[in-house]
Amino acid sequence: MEAVLARMRALDERLPPRDGVAVFNRVYLTVTETLHRRIERGGFPAPRRAETLGVRFAERYLAAVAAERPPACWRPLLQYRRHPGVRPLQYALAGINAHIGHDLALAVVSACRTLDCEPAALEADFDRVGDTLVALEEHIREELMPGPDLLEVADPLTHLVGSWSLDRARAGAWASARLLWTLRRSPEVAEEFRESLDASVGLIGRCLLTPLPAAGDAGRIGRAVRSGGLHLL
Repeated sequence: MEAVLARMRALDERLPPRDGVAVFNRVYLTVTETLHRRIERGGFPAPRRAETLGVRFAERYLAAVAAERPPACWRPLLQYRRHPGVRPLQYALAGINAHIGHDLALAVVSACRTLDCEPAALEADFDRVGDTLVALEEHIREELMPGPDLLEVADPLTHLVGSWSLDRARAGAWASARLLWTLRRSPEVAEEFRESLDASVGLIGRCLLTPLPAAGDAGRIGRAVRSGGLHLL
C-alpha cells in the first residue's frame, strides 16, 4: 500500500493542479490514505485480504494513466483532462466511474487469484472498502462543486451529479466481479464481457465529461428563471 501511495503522491506533485487526472488523483489519494489508516488501525478483520484488494485496485488506475493505450473507460478523462469547459467535479466523477465501474471488478478477480479464494471470501472487505468510498463521496462533491448552491436548477452540472450513483456503480462492480470469476474457465467469453464492460463504462465517462457553460452563466440563467425573466417552453 505504501508503494501505491508514493506513486499517487508523485503524480500529485508532477501534474498541474487543474489537470483532470490531477483532480481525480487528489480525490483517490485521499480515499487510499483513509483506507490505509483503517487497515493499520484494525478496521478490517483480515487485513491482508483488504490490503491485497486495495493494492490491486490502485494498481489498475496507475497502470491506466501510464499506458500508451489505456482502457476505454479511462480514455475520456485522459482526452478531456485539459478541456476548458469541463469542471473539476466532472473529472472526479469520471475517474471514480472508470475506477469503480471497470477496475474494481477486475481487482476483485485479481485479488482472488492472489489469495487463492472465492469472491465470497472478499465480500466483507469489498463492502468495507465501499463504505470508505461512500463516506467520502459527499465530501468530494462539496469540495469540488462550484459555488454555494448545490441545487442550482439551471446548472447542467446539477443534472450530471444526480445522474450518477456510487452505490449503483459499486453494486454493478460486485456483480461483474462474480460473473468474471465464474467465466474464468472460458477466457474468450470472459474477455468479451470485460471489453463490453470497459466500453460501456467509457461511454458513461464521456457523458460525465460533457463540456458545460461556465458556472456563472448557469447561475444567471437560474436567477432569470426564478424571477420570471426567462420562459421555458
